[in-house]
Amino acid sequence: MSKKHHPSQETENGMVRGLQNRHVQLIAIAGTIGTGLFLGAGRSLSLTGPSIILVYMLTGAFMYLMMRAIGEMLYMDPDQHTFINFITKYLGKGWGYFSGWSYWVSLVFLGMAEITAVSNYVQLWFPNWPAWQIQIVFLALLSCVNLIAVKVFGEVEFWFGMIKIVTILALIVTGIFMVTTNFETPAGHASLTNITNGFQMFPNGWVKFVMAFQMVFFAYQAIEFVGITTSETANPRQVLPKAIKEIPIRIVIFYVGALLAIMAIFPWQQLPVNKSPFVTVFQMVGIKWAAGLINFVVLTAAASSLNSTLYSTGRHLYQIAKETPNSKVMNRLKLNSLSRMGIPSRAIIVSAIVVAVSAFINILPGVSDAFALITASSSGVYIAIYILTMLAHLKYRKSKEFMPDGFVMPAYKVLNPLTIVFFLFVFICLFLQESTYIGAIGATIWIILFGIYSNWKHNQ
Repeated sequence: MSKKHHPSQETENGMVRGLQNRHVQLIAIAGTIGTGLFLGAGRSLSLTGPSIILVYMLTGAFMYLMMRAIGEMLYMDPDQHTFINFITKYLGKGWGYFSGWSYWVSLVFLGMAEITAVSNYVQLWFPNWPAWQIQIVFLALLSCVNLIAVKVFGEVEFWFGMIKIVTILALIVTGIFMVTTNFETPAGHASLTNITNGFQMFPNGWVKFVMAFQMVFFAYQAIEFVGITTSETANPRQVLPKAIKEIPIRIVIFYVGALLAIMAIFPWQQLPVNKSPFVTVFQMVGIKWAAGLINFVVLTAAASSLNSTLYSTGRHLYQIAKETPNSKVMNRLKLNSLSRMGIPSRAIIVSAIVVAVSAFINILPGVSDAFALITASSSGVYIAIYILTMLAHLKYRKSKEFMPDGFVMPAYKVLNPLTIVFFLFVFICLFLQESTYIGAIGATIWIILFGIYSNWKHNQ
């Protein structure tokens, strides 16, 4: 296989270290900001009011601790381009096989949800365009971005991320301006008292407060993506700790800052649940085309998520193919091969084709309901993989490979089990809400049956 790049730029598995520090740092920032913040903030605020900030900060703290565990293992072995490898290494091939396939399948469903969202946003401007055509065009474009070179992927993701960041900062600046000028809104004046007036920890009862955790948890989902990109940077041991250490600051600025700005401008009790609070705020300032602006932002946010999903699914499928050298299907499709640019191109193409299936699922009557169920189930499976990652970290700390002078997770003996307990709590929260209840049952069935099968297969 001819290679066009310098051998020192390659990782142990042949991939190219083509991402720069600025790419990874911005991917890390943007990766913590999902479309959920732009579209779902109104819904999560309606559940529990100002105490939602506590939910965001608590969940963010545990996600940060998980990233510290992943970061510690990746720092020890920066050639691993997926944290799933550590599950295989420390918990055995059975759980590794379970996690590899479960994570890939969950990411594919995430990709299907994102591509469906993309077509919805495009149809706001062009209602006559068929959804499936929009989806195929977007998938083709982003697949090309992923197939050219990892540097191109980094550049596209950099600008996608920049759009999200600028929008949130604009909202925060607007909030500060409106509060300092005592700006009059249809619901009164913009003021910090809108947040504190009649403050209650559980304005709609403690069950609504608890339900908010799973909504917020999924706003943070895919935060681990930054760990996957670092293996393709020139100096992962410098880049990784910086990207992870700054997660708490990002959470405070982007999530807490945005929510405080929204609540200071507009009493949270009067926020429209079915409309993005960002649109409401920008329209009040007199930006008539605010809805179009936010539609553009959520479109880039969804495209950014889809871009990252293709990147991730390609690398995970490539890894699965490398770990199953005897698989006839994998060998026939050459999924364990890299392109001249050091990219797992065939694995990316196959993943993109599987995601493309969603374009036709929605056309078929009755199938879209099943699709909604499977997507919901994949969310619960994600939590199981996070828990397995934390268990792998506990094993790593007791292993001979433990690197005491590495990027060590603080107070792991207490904080690691506490993080596992938190993830179990979020999983239980899935059973509290009608919209996630069936998905939680689906996830439980998958974890039990596929978990048993994976371990049986590898213990033969």
